[in-house]
Amino acid sequence: MRKSRVGAALLASLTLVAAACGDDEKESTTTEAPEGTDAPAPDTTEGGDIDYMWTPNADVLAGAEGQVNIVAWPGYIEEAWSAPFTEMTGCAVNVKLGATSDEMVQLMQSGEYDGVSASGDATNRLMAGGEVVEIDLAEFSSYDDIFDGLKDKPWNSMDGKPMGIPHGRGANVMFYNTEAFPDGVDSWSVMWEGGSVAEGATSVYDSPIYIADAALWLMATQPELGITNPYALDQTQFDAAIALLESQKEITGQYWADYVVQANSMVDGTVLAGTTWQVVANFAQGEGAIIETVKPKEGATGWSDTWMLSSQAANPNCMKLWMDWISSPWANAQATEYFGEAPSNEKGCALTADPDHCTKFHAEEEDYWTDVWYWTTATEECLDGRTDVTCVPYTEWVNAWNALRA
Repeated sequence: MRKSRVGAALLASLTLVAAACGDDEKESTTTEAPEGTDAPAPDTTEGGDIDYMWTPNADVLAGAEGQVNIVAWPGYIEEAWSAPFTEMTGCAVNVKLGATSDEMVQLMQSGEYDGVSASGDATNRLMAGGEVVEIDLAEFSSYDDIFDGLKDKPWNSMDGKPMGIPHGRGANVMFYNTEAFPDGVDSWSVMWEGGSVAEGATSVYDSPIYIADAALWLMATQPELGITNPYALDQTQFDAAIALLESQKEITGQYWADYVVQANSMVDGTVLAGTTWQVVANFAQGEGAIIETVKPKEGATGWSDTWMLSSQAANPNCMKLWMDWISSPWANAQATEYFGEAPSNEKGCALTADPDHCTKFHAEEEDYWTDVWYWTTATEECLDGRTDVTCVPYTEWVNAWNALRA
């Protein structure tokens, strides 16, 4: 893999992914703060000590087991904010990094882990499979400060019961090369219709969940199909999405799953438009990529990650403490700024190193998220409320994507 310096934090995360893929044992993984970056500036007391703006729940703390084993995305658990947690609770944090949502589900099914940071394309599978349990909000003081727009959603609740605590959120935005598109871009048409200067040089996210992006485009351009939720596709709608993806192959220059590969391609100009995450675009811009990002007028897919408690947790109290801590203002600001996403804790916006972080990631703009369709696991029961048809479940999405990419 050719690696340019696309940003220390990004490379650190990729290094952790590689380490996780090469070791199936539980492991404690931390990285030093990226060179040239600043950790978010915390409040301090008059004596100069850090005010972490969090106090452990005394009842939960009384039963703390001394350690916790967590499956997490790279960059979500770093020493800068796990060390203070251990000092305050006595719970040592052991981290197993997950490279994909599918891997995270498999790890949680093993019963060896106390909890997970899961995206919406994993949470529904975990809830349906009984791998995670309902939480008692009275045990989580941080929950009150979570943005209302992230609470009680299909990917973090079940039958009206809270199944976890939101961590952060982001949209799958479109990037475009500003030399290739001097007048800007406001539509996903570049990705689907061809005929633009980016034809043959577009970048597509390599995952079955990308089928929802095709469905989103069909929602906007073929209303006669009746798609109202890109994760709720009956067989006719699903077949139309796969046909669209087959035609897209003719104009696609890159399928990416590795952040570094896509960022390098942005920098060297081998891709001119595509689907990306804001954090990847930010790092690429820092390395000289002449790109901008936009959430197109048709809307976008996105993600909202959730901390969840395993139904087989050997250390449930330490996991509850971790979930409350990582969603508290100071810790949530640390983790989400480090990764590059919008915080879930409203008070965290005042604690980021970059005072404009929440503005850049639209954390406080609920209107921005109204047309962002967060990753959700497709099920046979149609998520749009239809009962007269059966929808295509996620297992078939995986099979169709593998066939598409074969």
